[in-house]
Order: sequence, then structure tokens, then C-alpha cells
Amino acid sequence: MAIKFQYNKTSLGELGKQLKMREKALPTIKSKESALRSEVKRAKYSANDLQDRFEKLKAEYDYMVALWGEFDCDLVRIADVELSEQKIAGVRTPVLQEVKFDEKPYDLFSSPVWFADGVEVLKRLARLGIEYAVFDRKMELLDHARRKTTQKVNLYEKVQIPGYEDAIRKIKRFMEDEENLSKSAQKIVKTKQQQAGEGAML
Repeated sequence: MAIKFQYNKTSLGELGKQLKMREKALPTIKSKESALRSEVKRAKYSANDLQDRFEKLKAEYDYMVALWGEFDCDLVRIADVELSEQKIAGVRTPVLQEVKFDEKPYDLFSSPVWFADGVEVLKRLARLGIEYAVFDRKMELLDHARRKTTQKVNLYEKVQIPGYEDAIRKIKRFMEDEENLSKSAQKIVKTKQQQAGEGAML
């Protein structure tokens, strides 16, 4: 990214302001990136843990596979999922508050004894599945924000700050050269005037 500037004091002042602003903001952006990186790891760990728990719970009840065929799937369904929002390093992330279920009453005498356990198992599996989906989404949002923050850190560190420093150096060098040329020109004029004055006196 080429930084546009002019060889004058106004441009020098403006570039100085831009450079200071970026140098001041860089540590904050870096700490945000670091916070996001650790939050992404935490969310990923939680999501993996929930998935493991889901798989273990499913495996616990594999012996019931043959029985699930007689289970009435209408006995329990998800009625509502309540989410709230939590800001992490400026990123809005979902937080699972509650999973509400609708349970249809059934005849305890005519239904198999394990139906009550089946309803509880389905509720636990559903809650774990939803929790996993929420943490997975949280991880995606945080990772996206982290990538954008990393890009900004790189832009400041590798492109803009060195670019502004280089532009400021060029302007200062140009102004010093201009000043030296001006002084040299004044010396030449002064020397010629002195020589002309001495020549007139002769």
C-alpha cells in the first residue's frame, strides 16, 4: 500500500499523527488478538468435550437400539431454545440458557417400562447436541474475529507503520536537502555580492 504524501510540513505533520495513532493502537489490537486466540481454544475445547460426552451417552444406550423401534417419537420434542448474548473481546457470542421440551403424557401401565428412561435419554442427547452447536458457532464467530484482528495487526506492523516511517524519512530528507541548497545558494549570492563589492572598490 503506497502512502500518498507531499514534500511539505503539513504532510509531515499529518503523517506523524497517523503513525502515532497506529503505534498507540497496535498494543491494544495485539492484546485483543491474544484474548481471541485463547477464547477460540477454550470454545474449541468445550465443543470437543460436548461432542465426546454426546458420543459416550449415545454409546451407553446402544444396547437399546432394538427397543427404539417401539418408542413413540412424539412423546418428547424441543419446544424452545433460549439463547443469550455474551461479549468476548468485543465479539457477540451466543450462550445457551435453556432448552425447553414438550412432553406428551403417556399411559404408564400400557407403555414399556423403559419409556421414562427413553424420554430422559432423548432430552439429554438433545441438550448436548444443542450445546455443541452453540459452542461450535461461538468458536466460528471468535475465530473469524481473530483472523480479522490478525490481519489488522499484520497490516499495521508490516505495511502501514513502516510505510509512514519511510514517508516521514523521505520528507525530512527532502526538506533538509532543500534547506542545505537554500543555504548554499545564499552563500554563493553573498560571495558574489562581496566579490562584486570588492571589484567596484578597485
